[in-house]
Amino acid sequence: MARQFDYLGDVEAFLAVVDQGSFTAAAVQLATTPSVLSRAVTRLETRLGQQLLRRSTRSIGLTDAGRRYREQTRAAFTQLEDAGRELLGDPQHVTGRVRLSVPTTYGHYRLPAVLARFSARHRQVQVELNISNRNVDLVAEGFDLAVRLGELPDSGLVAHRLEEAALCLVASPDYLRRAGVPQVLDDLRQHRCLPFVMPSSGRIAAWALRDQGGDVEWSPPPALTVSDDVLGVVSLAAAGLGICQSYDFIVGTAIARGELVEVLPALRGRSRPFSVVYAPHRRQSAASRALVEALRAG
Repeated sequence: MARQFDYLGDVEAFLAVVDQGSFTAAAVQLATTPSVLSRAVTRLETRLGQQLLRRSTRSIGLTDAGRRYREQTRAAFTQLEDAGRELLGDPQHVTGRVRLSVPTTYGHYRLPAVLARFSARHRQVQVELNISNRNVDLVAEGFDLAVRLGELPDSGLVAHRLEEAALCLVASPDYLRRAGVPQVLDDLRQHRCLPFVMPSSGRIAAWALRDQGGDVEWSPPPALTVSDDVLGVVSLAAAGLGICQSYDFIVGTAIARGELVEVLPALRGRSRPFSVVYAPHRRQSAASRALVEALRAG
């Protein structure tokens, strides 16, 4: 009887070429030659009746069929690895790769410490990190996990809340010496405000405040707007250009050093959530599960 899965070596060759970005790099990884891998991928395409890779003299790219096949076969290989570890009784020895997307705020100020602890414990796990304020399509773009900011719409994704991040208003001491210190909410209209433009809508993000016990969504008059990278408002505020709203975990150190000063502390009390999300229909690898646990532990 013919072996049902005698083509798995060709699948492994295909995944290596995609992961390494070229036949040459994949050949080094697998200790073979580019021509052997090229023939393997061609055999696989013939078997499937679909073109998986777009080849040129300088680069390779995935077709839509190739992208779908990559994700499903990678998940299958991961499941095989997990099954072997389970039988060997070594659940702590986690290997594999995790693709993670996070916003800039979390990626620069929260994630490094988490990843340092995670990498020290799971040295065989490769994390591919995307830091961007764009909400990636987890399935279409092949991400295992993403950290999202704010209340999540009913997207069908599985979500685990990581934290409620407290917000505050800050400005530099130099700016406050020049412009004066606001005493009440209405005073902010006479100040240079540094709002962020939401990439999803192109609109200025309201500042989340709490005034006299009630929640307020206050639209700052834009003296200067920032788009794409929300951390830009903090840099501008530190340079004396105005007042911005940010998270305590971002500006806390600058406040302690005297580089920034909290403005109108009576208006604090609001927060925004950070959550880790993943697609429910994809079986999580042991590496992904371990990273979710690390993120939730903080």
